[in-house]
Amino acid sequence: MKRGLIAGAWSGIVLGLFFKLLETVTGIKVYTLLLNVDFIPYIGSIRWPEWTEFLFHLFVSLAIGAVLGFLLQRFRISAYVLAALLTFPTIFLYFPLSILSIRDVPVPTDMAAFSLWVLGHALYAVALAYAYEKSPYPR
Repeated sequence: MKRGLIAGAWSGIVLGLFFKLLETVTGIKVYTLLLNVDFIPYIGSIRWPEWTEFLFHLFVSLAIGAVLGFLLQRFRISAYVLAALLTFPTIFLYFPLSILSIRDVPVPTDMAAFSLWVLGHALYAVALAYAYEKSPYPR
């Protein structure tokens, strides 16, 4: 379980920094979309600082890492295959997140933004599996 949590933390940081870089370089607001929580009841009405929104993102990534670790302890499957399977649904979160967002984020039909979103989440899947495999903690 510890390996999965560490992998989730590292891969979440990698994804966040990658999207921050992409948004800075291209102006396409994939980082803003990743951190956005303004549509969630109760917490969405609060204007959170960026670091708090990043922590929300990391909590989700920790959960994905924990699921990865749990499943890898029980099934004989490649960490890379499982990370890809767990990450694949997050690619399609682009559409409801962009529709529900109150903030200025890419629209659902922005294929440049969607392409960056897919690229970032592919990187996330690789980082998740790599961090799990390279963790010094026992399985």
